[in-house]
Amino acid sequence: MAGVGAGTFGLAACSDSSGDAAQVPAPSGGPSENPSAPGSPSPTRVGRRFGAEWEPHARTFMSWPASTGIWDTDLPAVRTDIARLARAIAATEPLVMLARPDQADAAESACGSDVEVVPIAVDDLWARDTAPVFVEDGGRLRGVDLDFNGWGDKQAHANDALVAREVLARYGISRDRTWIVGEGGALETDGAGTLLATESSLVNTNRNPDKTRQQIEDELKRLLGVTTMIWFDGVRGQDITDAHVDALVRFVAPGVVLLDTAFPGEPEDSWSMSAAQARSVLKDATDARGKTIEVVDLPQPDPARTNGRGDDFLSSYANFYIGNKAVFFPKFGDGAADDRAGQILKDHFPTRDIVPVRIDVIASGGGGIHCATHDQPTAPVA
Repeated sequence: MAGVGAGTFGLAACSDSSGDAAQVPAPSGGPSENPSAPGSPSPTRVGRRFGAEWEPHARTFMSWPASTGIWDTDLPAVRTDIARLARAIAATEPLVMLARPDQADAAESACGSDVEVVPIAVDDLWARDTAPVFVEDGGRLRGVDLDFNGWGDKQAHANDALVAREVLARYGISRDRTWIVGEGGALETDGAGTLLATESSLVNTNRNPDKTRQQIEDELKRLLGVTTMIWFDGVRGQDITDAHVDALVRFVAPGVVLLDTAFPGEPEDSWSMSAAQARSVLKDATDARGKTIEVVDLPQPDPARTNGRGDDFLSSYANFYIGNKAVFFPKFGDGAADDRAGQILKDHFPTRDIVPVRIDVIASGGGGIHCATHDQPTAPVA
């Protein structure tokens, strides 16, 4: 299975980034803080909920790639990918692009007038991991700051470490703090009390030294209001994220997940073994409602037919993004596999447009569409 390679986000092999987003039409039819250090009060558990991505969004956040120190000569090409993706999403819902103040004009020019550019300093494009994780609590929206540390100090992150607090301050949303170090891409929920995660990305000395899986689970339940947590082994040390769950298993409804699987006939590797282990866990698992979980395979493209290349190339269709009116997924260049993935998504989101977007350089840098986006839910009804 071609997974995320053993390199660093942004050190991508340069590839052709031409081509626009295509679209398949749908059928008719000053904030407070709440530190959670020992001895501090816990967030209110009454009504605390981590919503599903398919629920209504107030906006989508993205980040404008900032650093040649990360992307080197690929910086212009990855910016082209990000602008293409931003334009596609902004055609369907509000989109905010975070950008360094001295790069805001360039971001606005590239992304177009439908995209709101907000001057907040960033280092890289991975808004899923740097923006706050939003929860609702007692009729109010709150943001959890997971103290981003560059995926275990693997990449410079002086600005990205501050993105969560800066976003919450700008939008007047209360900030919850925690001792957990992690990223948004490490967490996947059905919005009904179930959370999926890999041990490799959270129970790891590069994020949470001297903490057990049970301690981390208890804290995530407290922070997010979930009641059931399903753990997968993941893969350690072979990509910068230590195998985030959002490229492996994704909910498309309570009780239904899509599972990233290798292209048929590919030799077994650590990524295909990780998927097999996840399948075995899901076979015996029940969600927060006590129901079994249906697993639907989402096969990868033929590695010989993808537009992007490189050891870091992320060829997982599971890294899709569910917007208010559309689902955005990667167009890898294997026409048959791209069509098959689009149809699988259409089967599960029949009222949304299914929008393939070419992201060759983003994928060659080890990430995908979900990694590059972060949804802010609409304010809950009090």
